[in-house]
Amino acid sequence: MMKLDPVTLATPLFIITIILEIVAARLGKARANYEPRDTAVSLVMGLGSTMSGVFTAGVVAASTVWVYQHRLFDIPMTAVWAWAAIFVLEDLVYYWFHRISHERRFWWAAHVNHHTSQHYNLSTALRQTWTGGIAGTWSLWLALAFLGFPPAMIATQKGISLVYQYWIHTEVIGRMPRWFEAVFNTPSHHRVHHARNAVYLDRNYAGILIVWDKLFGTFQPELDDVPCKYGVVKNLGTFNILRVAFHEWIAMGADVLKHPRHALGYVFGPPGWSHDGSRETSATLKARANVSAGVGANALDAGAGGQGAEALS
Repeated sequence: MMKLDPVTLATPLFIITIILEIVAARLGKARANYEPRDTAVSLVMGLGSTMSGVFTAGVVAASTVWVYQHRLFDIPMTAVWAWAAIFVLEDLVYYWFHRISHERRFWWAAHVNHHTSQHYNLSTALRQTWTGGIAGTWSLWLALAFLGFPPAMIATQKGISLVYQYWIHTEVIGRMPRWFEAVFNTPSHHRVHHARNAVYLDRNYAGILIVWDKLFGTFQPELDDVPCKYGVVKNLGTFNILRVAFHEWIAMGADVLKHPRHALGYVFGPPGWSHDGSRETSATLKARANVSAGVGANALDAGAGGQGAEALS
C-alpha cells in the first residue's frame, strides 16, 4: 500500500487559510495579529524543516524498518481496528515526545524555535525545527514499529496528527463546544501551550487528544482573566533566521564549555537549570508567581528580555 502523506496533501490548504486569516484580520472580521517579518520567519522555518528532514529521512526510515522486522505482532494495515489503535497510541507517543521536548534542554533546543513568535496565528504552526532529526526524538515512534504497526501506517498517522495541529494555531476561534474541549486539543488549549505567562508554562502538550494532559497532570484551561502572552520567557528580539533556528544550541554549548563539570545538567536538565541556581526554570517561575497556590489573575507574565539559556516555552 502506498504511503499517504497528509502534510503534502494539506499544504495548499495551509497557504489558502493563512491568506484568508490575514485578509479577515485586515478587514476587521477576525482577531489575528500578523507581522510581515515574523510571518516570513515562520514560513522559512517551515521550508527549512522540510529540507533538513531529507538529511535524516534515510536513517529514520531504515531504523523503523529494522525495528519492524523484529516486531512482536503482525498488525494489518487494512484493518479498521488497527487504525483506531494507532490513532490512540501515536497520539500518546506524541504527548511524551512533546513533553520531553519542553522539559529537557537538549530536546528543547530543537523545539524552542516553534515557540519564538510573539504572535499566534496559522503561520506559527509552520515554524518548525531544523534540528529535530539530529536530536533523535523520532526514536520514540520506533515503539509502534516494534509492536507491529507497518512503517507506512506510522508515517501516515504522524502526518494526520501534524495536519490536525495546524488549525489550532489561531486566535480566530474562541472555544469549541464543551464536549469537544473535554476530549480534543483545541485553539484554546493550544494558546495556553504557546503562552509565556507563568500559570501557562509547560502545559497542554497534547497532539490531538487533550485527555493525556488531564491523565498525566499537565492540563491547564485558558483563563478569561489571564490573556495569553506569546513567545518564550526571554524573547529573542530578532528576526534573524539563523538565530531563531540555532540560538539555544549555541547557548547550551557555551554553558557546557564554561561549566564542564556540570555539563550533564546544562544539557539534560530542564531549560533554565544552572549549577548555582542563578537562573529560573519553569518550576521556579511558577513558584515565584504563586501559581501552585491558585493566584490566577496575579500570575500574568513570566518575564521578558533577551533570549538565552533560560528559555522556556
